[in-house]
Parts: sequence; structure tokens; C-alpha cells
Amino acid sequence: MSKIFLITGVGGGLGRAFAQEALAAGHRVVGTVRKPDQIREFEALAPGRATGMELDVTDEHAVQTVVDRIERGIGPIDVLISNAGYGVEGTVEESSMDDLRRQFDVNVYGTVAAIRAVLPYLRRRRGGHIVTLSSMAGLTALPGIAFYGASKFAIEGISASLAQEVAQFGIHVTSLALGSFRTDWAGRSMVRVPRTIPDYDAVFEPIRAARKAKDGNQTGDPARAAKALLTVLDAEDPPVHLVLGSDALRLIEQGRQRLQDDIDAWAHLTASTDFPTDH
Repeated sequence: MSKIFLITGVGGGLGRAFAQEALAAGHRVVGTVRKPDQIREFEALAPGRATGMELDVTDEHAVQTVVDRIERGIGPIDVLISNAGYGVEGTVEESSMDDLRRQFDVNVYGTVAAIRAVLPYLRRRRGGHIVTLSSMAGLTALPGIAFYGASKFAIEGISASLAQEVAQFGIHVTSLALGSFRTDWAGRSMVRVPRTIPDYDAVFEPIRAARKAKDGNQTGDPARAAKALLTVLDAEDPPVHLVLGSDALRLIEQGRQRLQDDIDAWAHLTASTDFPTDH
């Protein structure tokens, strides 16, 4: 059965891969781009079924306008894939508050704006699927990308709460915790904070160098990620959290074990903060 997809950020990377796979499966896709000259290129992927619209996801009014245009002029949105986003790379002390605000404006507020815009329509129809783009850095903390990770931890939490709120309406929510995929995320889609404090050289310089060297050679295949997502969208009971990428699986499992180790080691102190029992 053909569906209508709204995918933010289809100018390249995973957003483009998701759109191409959905189009190949016979669906109709409305994809948002940042520049008007990207619209024609996107629509050429599948004339008549691919529709491009210019959008800055940090403009809440514009997000609502795009959703309303689709609903009134194209048809009911079945799937939202909130893909638009970018990464800030830098230590916490060297990064600015403006870096943090901008990271959250796009990755968190932009995602929530898209969710809030489509929800009334999905709720009234009692169905639909919302997909948010998270990261392995949203399920386990990684040094050097604290602001990016914080935005993705927020997405994980929002998605998990949202899933419980809207399940009663037949709406599914899935958050994709992505590993390293061969996209421009570590290239043109990343803001690298200038280095200013030599004390961080030992821990951070190898991280930055390794990420630059890995750019274009990541293990994750965007096309396979898109196929995996379509499998989830067709599932009767789709997951709220889906990890994609072997590196993500490994690092998330290691991070969860460190958390469990802390919980176990300090369980006696955790329990000591309750009021004393009478017995």
C-alpha cells in the first residue's frame, strides 16, 4: 500500500537514502531542503511522486505551514522522518553557549516542531509512524561531541515518552540510534569548534584526527539503513528504539555496561536515602 512520507533534510546523506528507498518502494515522498535549487534535483528522482519543499526546521511557523500544505494539497501524511540535523564537535569547555543553542535549535527543537505539526493530523486519523533520528551518542556518552550527544539523548527521551503517549491512538514512534554511516555528517554537516586549550590535546586531538580520517570510509551503508527502516515501518509491532550499525551496537553495549557497573557498585548508597522502615 502506497504511503505519503514527509522527510526533512533530503539534500543528501541518510535523508536522501531514506527518500530514494521509499520512492523505489512506490511511496510518495515530500522532502524538505535548505536551498530552492535543490528542489528540482530532488523531484527528478521520481517525477510526480517526489515533491521538494524549502524549509528551515528552526522556523516553527514554516514547519507548520509545510505540513498544512501537504495535508491540504497532496494528501494525508502517513510517515514523518525527522532527519534534518548536524553535529558539533568540540570539548565542552572549548565550545560556546551559542554552539549549544544552535545544536539544540536544529536537532531538538526542529524535530519537536515537526512532530507537533503532524501529530494533530495523525491523532485524528488514529494512525501513522513518527521516526526520529538519534545516534549511538544518544545512548552512550562519547568524548568530543558532548553537545551533539546531549541533543540526541534529548531525542531519545522525547521519543520514548511520546511513544507511550500516542500508542493509544495507533501511532508508532521509532528512534534510530545510528552508528557511523558513509554520509557527509563528519564532513560538511559537522561544525568543528576551534581548539583553544592545549590541556585537552591528549584526549581530543586523536578523536578529531580519527574522525577526519574515517570520513568517507565509515562502515555503515546509507542504502542498507534505508532498507532496514522500511522493514521497521512495515512491522506490526515496530520498536521504539532501533540501533543501526555494528559500531553503534558495540559502543552502546559498552556504555550500558559502564552504567550498570556504577549502579551495582553504589547500590548500597542508593538505597540508603529512603526513610527508615519500622522493621
